[in-house]
Amino acid sequence: MAAKGDHSEWTFLTNHARVLLALSRDPGVRLRDVAVSCGVTERTVQAIVADLEHAGYITRARDGRRNRYTLVPGAAFRHPAEAGREIAGLLELLADPHPALESTA
Repeated sequence: MAAKGDHSEWTFLTNHARVLLALSRDPGVRLRDVAVSCGVTERTVQAIVADLEHAGYITRARDGRRNRYTLVPGAAFRHPAEAGREIAGLLELLADPHPALESTA
C-alpha cells in the first residue's frame, strides 16, 4: 500500500488519451481489447468512445460485424492550456516506440 503523500499511482495520460491512441493504432480494434490494454472496463471504453465521437475527435462506421474508427483530421485539444494544438502531434509522438528511449534490460 502506498504511503500517505506517495504519488506513485499517477500517470501522464488520461483514459481518454489511451483509448484514442488505441483507436489510432488499430481503427478496427474491438473495444473489449482496448479495455484490456487500457486497464479499464469495456463499459468505460464504450463511454469514452461515445465522448470522443460526440466531441468530434472520431467517427464510427460499421464494417461488417465490427465498427471502424476514424480520427478526425485537425481535431484540437480541449483544454485552454493546449488551445490551438492538434491531437495528431501527440498521437504521432506516441504511435511508434523510440529506440533511443527504450530501456536495455
